[in-house]
Formats: sequence, structure tokens, C-alpha cells
Amino acid sequence: MELLVKGAVIGFGATVLMDAWAVLLWKMSVQPRPNWAPVGRWFWHLKDGTVFHDDIGRAEPYANEQALGWIGHYAVGIFYGVVLALVVGEGWFAAPTFLPAWIFGIVTVGAGWFLLQPGLGIGVAASRLPNANTVRMLNLVAHTVFALGLYGTALLLR
Repeated sequence: MELLVKGAVIGFGATVLMDAWAVLLWKMSVQPRPNWAPVGRWFWHLKDGTVFHDDIGRAEPYANEQALGWIGHYAVGIFYGVVLALVVGEGWFAAPTFLPAWIFGIVTVGAGWFLLQPGLGIGVAASRLPNANTVRMLNLVAHTVFALGLYGTALLLR
């Protein structure tokens, strides 16, 4: 049980750091302000069995989609932290190293590229966007920041 709690804590800490990074990029005018409403709408439509949309903006709106998007975002981050904890085990928490967290962080980009982004209607790895390569690079950097959050939070737990 302790391992699951530690995993949840590192996942939460990593998500907070990732969000701080997104706000910094927004303040620097590198990317738009974080908006989790489309993700909330996507989560909402999962209950009906709809995973993939042509355009999430044309899907039926949900009144609380912004809140659901944030909750879903943090739930996924916490879930990822728990999965990493189960993969690396208690020994990693005694002496955390960055490499396992980074590898895991990069692997998690796959869920965005092959599930969420096609689900939102922007294609596999944002392929339907005119700036797809920029989006992909920002995704890799954001998940590296997430990995730094996993590692850094594990160091704080030591």
C-alpha cells in the first residue's frame, strides 16, 4: 500500500511541475494558455463509448468540461506515478535515479499521440495540425518535465 501512495504522490508532483511548465511557456508566448476543456469533453464522451472524434469542438458540450479535464489530467498523472512505482519498486524510492523516470515519461507520450490526440480529432501525433512537428516536440519536452517531476518528487519523499 505504501508503494501505491508513493506512486500517487510522485504522479501528483510530476503533474504539478508539468502544469507549471505549461504556464511558463504560455507566459513566454510559446504556446496558448492551457485549456483542459476539450479533454474534459473527450472524457465525458467516453461514457457513451465514443473514443475518437473528427473534431472534439463539434461534439456535444458538457457543462463542466473544464473541471473534468483538470480532474482527468491529474487522475492520469497520478495513475502514471502509480504505474511507475509498481514497475521500479520500493528500491528505486530508496535511491531514485532519473533514467527510469525519463524513459517512463517518454513512453507516456504514446498515450497522447495514439489515444488522446486522435480522440480529439487532431490525428495520430497531432498529424492533422499544421504545426504537428512543433506539437510533437513540445509533447516530448513536457513529458521530460513530467519525468523530472517524478524523479524530483521521489527525491523529496526519500
